[in-house]
Amino acid sequence: MIRVVLVDDQELMRVGFRMVLGAQPDIDVVGEAADGQEAVRLAEQERPDVVLMDVRMPVLDGVEATKRIVAAGTSRVLVMTTFDLDEYVYSALQGGASGFLLKDTPPDHLVTALRAVASGDAVVSPSVTRRLLDRFIGSGGAPPRDPAALDVLTDREREVLVLIGKGLSNTEIADRLFLSEATVKTHVGRILAKLELRDRVQAVVLSYETGLVRPGVE
Repeated sequence: MIRVVLVDDQELMRVGFRMVLGAQPDIDVVGEAADGQEAVRLAEQERPDVVLMDVRMPVLDGVEATKRIVAAGTSRVLVMTTFDLDEYVYSALQGGASGFLLKDTPPDHLVTALRAVASGDAVVSPSVTRRLLDRFIGSGGAPPRDPAALDVLTDREREVLVLIGKGLSNTEIADRLFLSEATVKTHVGRILAKLELRDRVQAVVLSYETGLVRPGVE
């Protein structure tokens, strides 16, 4: 069973999510919270596989709650937002969220996304993440990271990271570099391990913050 905690300050939203998720035989909603502080407490108490997190809430917002939950290592976090270009979403991705979905995401997509996050994948489209990064890093909204952090990568791994940062899928990277998709997956896994990143989303963020990929540059 995939254990989920729902976090949203609007009760109607939580009811809707619970109805959708509760109808799935492999998903169990083990708690609900109306603010980030309660979310952190519930995550520690219940240790769910995934926390479905709103971002704009009273007491403690979803960004700070995400950072605390990820830092504690209790659960993975999937952020929900009303707008796809939201500065809070970028901050949540920086803080370790495994991706984000719009609140009007179709129910079947929500279920698929939760299953993906629970299995260790990131669910946000790299191209959508890139638009966020173009906007917020390009406008000076994010602090730079020391490029030396990438020195642990081989030349090939650095090539792969550049293409991840540009929003390419594993299949597209394989075509671009004339590699098998299995080889690309191996490189991606090694990149994440060497850089101590949770998932592909954080790899995209790091590629921008270190200047390896620059906003607006193909």
